[in-house]
Amino acid sequence: MNQLSAMRAFRCIVEAKGFSAAAERLDTTHSTISRQLQQLETELGVQLINRNTRRFSLTGAGEQYYAACVDILDRVDAASQVMAQEHQRPEGLLRVSVPLVVGTLDLPHWLPGFQKRYPDIELELCCDDQFVDLVAEGFDVAIRIASGLADTTLIARTLTVSKRVLVASPAYIRTHGLPRTAQELDKHRLLTFIGASSDWELSSARGASFKITPNGQFRSNTISALHAATLAGSGIACFTQATVRSDLALGRLVSILPNYSLGERHYYAIYPQSRYLAPKVRVFVDFITDYYQMGNNASI
Repeated sequence: MNQLSAMRAFRCIVEAKGFSAAAERLDTTHSTISRQLQQLETELGVQLINRNTRRFSLTGAGEQYYAACVDILDRVDAASQVMAQEHQRPEGLLRVSVPLVVGTLDLPHWLPGFQKRYPDIELELCCDDQFVDLVAEGFDVAIRIASGLADTTLIARTLTVSKRVLVASPAYIRTHGLPRTAQELDKHRLLTFIGASSDWELSSARGASFKITPNGQFRSNTISALHAATLAGSGIACFTQATVRSDLALGRLVSILPNYSLGERHYYAIYPQSRYLAPKVRVFVDFITDYYQMGNNASI
């Protein structure tokens, strides 16, 4: 007796609520289904289904065994699916939603390598600093930068965690000077992102807290525009360290009040819940995770 086949037959009998319907679903005969059930009951030494009434019913043992069959067969099917996906070539259209800063500042660093490794994936990148409804708008995956995520209906994988830092251009520092304390920020041009909260929460090494409200001399709803304004010498702005890593390393920007903490932001890859993750999504998430974690470990 093929026990897995007999378990499938028993499960189908229960879910189809009859032998004939189960045989039709499994594309076999009534006699074959009945024989598999008899062999299974003989092997187990218990009766699983009551056959002496016109009504279909499970015995107590049958109810327990059905639950076990569902669990075992689902696990077997899931394992088979995983193995199939491991050997399936990642290909097809992959729709990804990313913040504008990821689609501009980060893109040149990871896109060529991704395209070279996965030439059969057609990548469609939509840049938007607003959160999108992945399911409603047909996205496979999204990258988001946030302090946390509230939507528990999505799978979220942390790509990296990046400190928030204050920076300004060398030209701005030459003209306006370098602030030495949090209180001195009030005398400077402070650039800010139009978002949920524009206040800067600073903590000193000694634990003192300061709330700074940027004076609004320049605001933007995109990090990319804020970044460009900072490079142009318009003032002091707050970014994740991941965003300005190369600028700091190359001297295009200077760190302001490095001994103060401004908290951190999480970079997430999020995608809809599914029992089986498509290979194109899996390889993209793995690739982008490696990119951010390698960058996060770099010294600047």
